[in-house]
Amino acid sequence: MNYIKKLLFVIPTLILVSCHDDLDQTPIDPDSFTETNVFANADEAKGALAKLYASLALTGQQGPSGQPDITGIDEGTSQYSRLLFSLNELTTDHAVIGWGDPGLPNLHAMNWGAGNDFTTGMYYRLAQEVSFTNSFIENAALLNENAEVEAYVAEARFLRAFTYYNLLDLFGAVPLVTVVSTELPEQSTRAEIFSFVESELLAIQDLLKESGANEYGRVDRVAAWALLSKLYLNAEVFTGEDRYTDAITFSNLAINASYSINTNDANGNGSAYDELFLADNNSNGAQNEFIFALNFDGNNSRTYGGTTFLVHAAIGGSMDAFNFGVNGGWSGLRTTKALVNKFDYAVSNTDADGNPIEWEDSRALFYTDGQNLEINTIANTFTDGYAVTKFKNVDATGAAGVDEGGDFVDTDLPVIRLAEIYLNYAEAVLRGGSGGDLNTATGYINALRARAFGSTAGNISSGDLDLDFILDERARELYWEGQRRTDLIRFNDYTTGSYLWPFKGGSKSGTAVDDFRKLFPLPSNIILINPNLTQNTGY
Repeated sequence: MNYIKKLLFVIPTLILVSCHDDLDQTPIDPDSFTETNVFANADEAKGALAKLYASLALTGQQGPSGQPDITGIDEGTSQYSRLLFSLNELTTDHAVIGWGDPGLPNLHAMNWGAGNDFTTGMYYRLAQEVSFTNSFIENAALLNENAEVEAYVAEARFLRAFTYYNLLDLFGAVPLVTVVSTELPEQSTRAEIFSFVESELLAIQDLLKESGANEYGRVDRVAAWALLSKLYLNAEVFTGEDRYTDAITFSNLAINASYSINTNDANGNGSAYDELFLADNNSNGAQNEFIFALNFDGNNSRTYGGTTFLVHAAIGGSMDAFNFGVNGGWSGLRTTKALVNKFDYAVSNTDADGNPIEWEDSRALFYTDGQNLEINTIANTFTDGYAVTKFKNVDATGAAGVDEGGDFVDTDLPVIRLAEIYLNYAEAVLRGGSGGDLNTATGYINALRARAFGSTAGNISSGDLDLDFILDERARELYWEGQRRTDLIRFNDYTTGSYLWPFKGGSKSGTAVDDFRKLFPLPSNIILINPNLTQNTGY
């Protein structure tokens, strides 16, 4: 345990360990490497800060498997963004998966229970990050060394606020723990969690480094503004009070900083969109759009989650894994016709059955050869549903990533990128927020569409811009980036019968589900251990 002394959420079957390899400069007996060493000075503290970022990207202390941070769940499955995909994409119109792992088919069918491995795994993963950040903040604050350490603490506070944003969105009322303690924590209301995230982000915005001043992979103050934009956009769901004016304010701050929409068509295919999801997206121009990203390297940061999962699991059927820079496919992930049909206004070519196979909108990254648009069977039938080719482990020249074995990928994963903030601004304007402008909002949407179409052919007028258009545009721009469930809840389409997709609620044609599905359950064993906690309604 060394410097991570206590698990604040009091989670069983969860093991926390320190990351000595990131911290050691000279050979040190691991058993004697304590928090005194870790926080000896600013340089050592920076190594500990790296662990806070790494715990969202990686899963343990020994590469892709072995010595996991979390036990009781497959280690690769336990990675944060893979779990986020499972909860926020697989439960929606964006994705299905053919595997039969216990609890996995229940996600798209929307009939999970309190013992589901994937909802439980996400709670554990987020609780671990809270524990790591609390310990870092407490110990680094004692250094009181210089402005650099103060900035490190601000970054840790951002990561803690980001983690609580996820807990707020996914689970609702959870314990709010900000200090190292051995006491069983009390449960805070959803409104209290919202207020904490808000107050933390407002407090650290000027403590974080200026826009673009940090090295790639670390957050600056724009990340705080962008997360506030997301928080306020969803405030009516989270607290019952709309904060769309605040969403506009902080969207403006993020938009007017140093980040920019990537328009660099590095591979010369007529589109700059796909560069966002290639192996060199840390250097091909895409990085200028990434406000917060999880960084991966096929040799030095290996995991079976992250983009390794998104690339491998989406390959099957007649697809050639070589073209994706990996050694094979896992024949799992596909999408539904509900997403495919979001692009049907731009169909320029169809197959013999009238199904779209070519789109003017370059964001329609689907593989159709041998794939059926209709899904008749999800389990073990990769050819039912179009495949998605959005994420690849090749650079703009087509060269594969650095892992010569083709197992692990280099592609970084954007968690918040500027395009999302453009969409946040436009939606907040349409929902009545003050301080925004409809023509400006239309301009932001057209900037994304001009990139997607390679011309102004897909541009819209302000009269075309309404909330239905925004929801569909968010799907076109952000699919498979961990956003969809949150968006559908905000538009009241997630559980209701107003919007159906294949196998929603377990029905082939889709059906409404109980409203309590808008939140995931707290893990059943957490409820047993901590009598201070009350389970979410319906579970």
